[in-house]
Amino acid sequence: MICLCNNDGITIEAKLSEAEGNSMKRILIIEDEESIAELEKDYLEKAGFSVSVSHDGGEGLETALTQDFDLLVLDLMLPGVDGFEICKQVREQMNIPILLVSAKEDDIDKIRGLGLGADDYITKPFSPGELVARVKAHLARYERLVASGQKQNEIIEIRGIRIDKTARRVLVDGEERAFTGKEFDLLTFLAQNPDRVFSKAELFREIWEMDAFGDIATVTVHIKKIREKIEYDTANPQYIETIWGVGYRFRV
Repeated sequence: MICLCNNDGITIEAKLSEAEGNSMKRILIIEDEESIAELEKDYLEKAGFSVSVSHDGGEGLETALTQDFDLLVLDLMLPGVDGFEICKQVREQMNIPILLVSAKEDDIDKIRGLGLGADDYITKPFSPGELVARVKAHLARYERLVASGQKQNEIIEIRGIRIDKTARRVLVDGEERAFTGKEFDLLTFLAQNPDRVFSKAELFREIWEMDAFGDIATVTVHIKKIREKIEYDTANPQYIETIWGVGYRFRV
């Protein structure tokens, strides 16, 4: 067991030599720097994953959309099609975890990537061990969320919104809306705790399972995306209210 600390000061634990439990999960790396891609591939394969690599954005996008992968490691600066566009198109069609990788440290790039549906953002340079740890963490979280032994789906219904927690589907007035993993988790958490105000920091800790460290802007981005999908008038939201100076509340 080793402890790793990322650029935001977040500590992550991982057993890098333990391949058990991975069940040969398939990882796609889209990275134009071949030396970095090979290093990532070596560490992930050592951890028990099956890894494919694309060095071109267009080729990587086609591979991601036409083959079955369990997680995507995506560089932002790519030839052909950039990482933002790849993230957008992949998220529109599938719900696998997406980890963005970039040499850019600007918050605007992080917020943009997360807003397009990415699950995490790693800034270069980073240790390969940290990448493995994050891949394992996101795959484990994804499996916990989608795996269910319940015979009957667990449903939340509130004023025209139907949230199927088991199938991870959201219907608004009978019409299904596409949600990213974190958008679904955030909406579900708020709907399960109606008429209670949560701060951005509390929501970040609950959904992302991390302390805020200045990343609470991520919550604002996701709330905006959720409102666009469930509200009739985003300027006058009827479901998710902003309590100025405090946070957000789901109205029953």
